[in-house]
Amino acid sequence: MIWRAMRLPKGFKLSALFALAVPVLVGLTAITTLADSSPSPSPSGTAGALPGDPTRGATLYGQNCATCHGAGLEGGIGAVLNPIDKLPGVPNSLDPNFLISIITNGRTPQPGDPKLIAMPPKGGNPGLTDQDVKDLAAYIIQQNSIQGGAPLAPGELAKRTILWVGIGIVAMVFITFLLAEYNMRWIARRAAARRK
Repeated sequence: MIWRAMRLPKGFKLSALFALAVPVLVGLTAITTLADSSPSPSPSGTAGALPGDPTRGATLYGQNCATCHGAGLEGGIGAVLNPIDKLPGVPNSLDPNFLISIITNGRTPQPGDPKLIAMPPKGGNPGLTDQDVKDLAAYIIQQNSIQGGAPLAPGELAKRTILWVGIGIVAMVFITFLLAEYNMRWIARRAAARRK
């Protein structure tokens, strides 16, 4: 057996090596996972580059947008705004100019859109000023940039899933190895006791 062929220092068991290696591997994985989940830069690329006042935008959102887009931007009749729906042909749905344009002019459904419901200009409230629209856009951008508000990207989710499944498999192999070693010793002791 490969394990028996390995030469270790006297008094040092292979199971002790595994007992040290697995927690170290889990700890390093946890550290790298936490390092990967560091706060991302603001969606617009520069901090403080919001087009308006997000606090005022929150009030305006509650008065004008929550009926269709949900009180927590979770969607409903209208599109999900946090995390914001990815629209076909739009590289960055959180681009301030894009959001301001959509809020101001509305949007007719396009092939590939998550919701095939038209959005009226200014959400159906022609009384919204240009500054109101900017404040609404700032609120949507700010809510999407809050840490933990958006789920992991599919690639990142797959990477972390593979990592943790791999750690689980290594841990199961390690536990199986320890149990096999224990059982073999127990069988050897029982056989020795019968010979006496």
